[in-house]
Amino acid sequence: MSATGYRLDYMIQLTRLNNHTLAVNSDLIKFVEQAPDTVITLVSGEKIVVRESLPDVIDRMVEFRRAVLRDLPFSPAAWPLAPASPRRDTT
Repeated sequence: MSATGYRLDYMIQLTRLNNHTLAVNSDLIKFVEQAPDTVITLVSGEKIVVRESLPDVIDRMVEFRRAVLRDLPFSPAAWPLAPASPRRDTT
């Protein structure tokens, strides 16, 4: 838990240009660009400028997703090796 009492492991932690920390739900990130500051655009259209570099933001997003997937139970039956063949209409 953070000093505020909220769990930050559900989001990625970044830093605004004014050095204030913020947590962003990486599922809501539409794209990230660096020109020259790193600008994160959310699916809502809101833009956030952060101190972290583009590769650093991507690394944090990937690590967050890995942590989420790591906690899922794995069952070979739930993850088929090949997608199901599309049904063909024989009529």
